[in-house]
Amino acid sequence: MSTQPKAVLELGKKLVDNLGLDEGVDTLGRWMAHYIAELILDAESAAPEEKASKQERCSLAILDLWQHRAILPNGTRPFEDFEPIMRSLESLDPCDETPRYFRRTRMMAADAEPDTEVKKWLEIADGIDSTARQLIRHCLARASQTTQENTAEWVALLEAAGLDDDMDVTALRILMSEADLYEGEADEDAEREKIEKQLSRLETFQEVAETLAADLRIKIRPRDT
Repeated sequence: MSTQPKAVLELGKKLVDNLGLDEGVDTLGRWMAHYIAELILDAESAAPEEKASKQERCSLAILDLWQHRAILPNGTRPFEDFEPIMRSLESLDPCDETPRYFRRTRMMAADAEPDTEVKKWLEIADGIDSTARQLIRHCLARASQTTQENTAEWVALLEAAGLDDDMDVTALRILMSEADLYEGEADEDAEREKIEKQLSRLETFQEVAETLAADLRIKIRPRDT
């Protein structure tokens, strides 16, 4: 990861702004804000022969603070509004293709070459599991739209500073990209194709749900008197 000193200083200014310098904020947050602000001022006003070393010192302090962003005081964390969404995304683990529920049992059943009826229901279960993941991701992407503007500013600063490969930033970029799909009409072919795939999964999910609902209706239909 290669960082850009000037861009890191801009990130530092955003952190200072978030932490706050007035007396009403948390004491630790105020101290950190003052410390970083002083380093930035010192680096930007340094004589030419000292500017590089002072920029480096300031950048290291900002990067160190950024690495500890998750434990910053409440109300000052960069992605605080996104934290509930991130927790949901982590539990969903969209990169994991194995079944979410009864993983071991279902994988063992699949390996055992079950009869046709068992295989049919296992395939239905896997289809529901896969589609549910997509639906939940859709909901998380829509939820992320409410914090899009502030988050986009952070992500832009991190990209400029060369700090956009962290896991949380990558996840945010994915969600932001998906959220963009739901803004206006899809113009690009790739966007349309992605939405069509999601729609197809949803329609399949709806068909399966109707099949299962019909199966249950039979169980509770009125008995002949």
